[in-house]
Amino acid sequence: MKLGLDIMGGDFAPEEAIKGVCAYFESAHEADVHLLLIGNRDLAMPFMAMLEPFQHRYTFIDAPEIIGMNEHPTKALKEKPNSSIAIGFGMLMQGKADSFMSAGNTGAMLVGSMYSVKAIDGIMRPTIASPIPRLDGKFNLLLDVGINADCKPEHLVQFAQLGTLYSKHVLGIENPRVALLNIGEEEGKGNLLAQSTYPLLKELPGITFVGNVEGRDLFFDKAEVIVCEGFVGNVTMKLAESIYDILITQKGFKDPFLDDFNFEKYGGTPILGINSPVIIGHGISHAEAFKNMIGVAQKLVSSNLTSLFKESFRLQAGIKPPTA
Repeated sequence: MKLGLDIMGGDFAPEEAIKGVCAYFESAHEADVHLLLIGNRDLAMPFMAMLEPFQHRYTFIDAPEIIGMNEHPTKALKEKPNSSIAIGFGMLMQGKADSFMSAGNTGAMLVGSMYSVKAIDGIMRPTIASPIPRLDGKFNLLLDVGINADCKPEHLVQFAQLGTLYSKHVLGIENPRVALLNIGEEEGKGNLLAQSTYPLLKELPGITFVGNVEGRDLFFDKAEVIVCEGFVGNVTMKLAESIYDILITQKGFKDPFLDDFNFEKYGGTPILGINSPVIIGHGISHAEAFKNMIGVAQKLVSSNLTSLFKESFRLQAGIKPPTA
């Protein structure tokens, strides 16, 4: 498999990206994984010597232009066709890469996903998910966490389906339970969105719906997939990040549970519901995050998740399979 990585993405690129690639090569020995490293040759050259022992495991693709973190996504992609993000999406569309990942401009990654790779037929809105650590050492999946601030009940229903498939086929959870994030456990609680979504999830085939969960339930063994609109999900995720930062860096707490809040352990966030695997990393990613991001891409491609999404939503929409 060929995995595309934007080595110019993030605040500490390209050095930390290249260090992460080294760490991945040192820890993973899968012969079928070949990395496509996309970046500015002049800026990357001082760090490329680190990759000398692994020359047969990667190909470097020069991308002289760089999309900054604060640039307008659509304008940047249009005006910088030789940027690492634009080239990465081009390779994905042409079938030269099996996945693409970046810790660069999040807006550009989302625009590239929606207008280059595009959503799978039948999916109204792709989503992004975040792992939420549990006290038992496992973690739950919260979605959406930011790209869909305003949602309709039908969107949350699809998030539940996407999260279930991801949990089953990538995370290895045989029968993931699905819950709706709400302000109370009882049916009928919440705003209009929650009240309208609950009965749809309750009657939805193919998932195991266990009802509402509250914010205090996120870190416990209540449900493996928790759905909400992106506004709530993003606030929840960033609140958890803030608590982690305060307790670890400012208060000096040390605890294995708190360690699981470190985003670098998870690498990056896949965009679920598009036609090719795309992973978005945090802008402040260091080597560990890049290493684990590559691992996420490898799992997504190996699981054939995109095809499973396509088949599932094709059946729901009653779309006939393509004829030979």
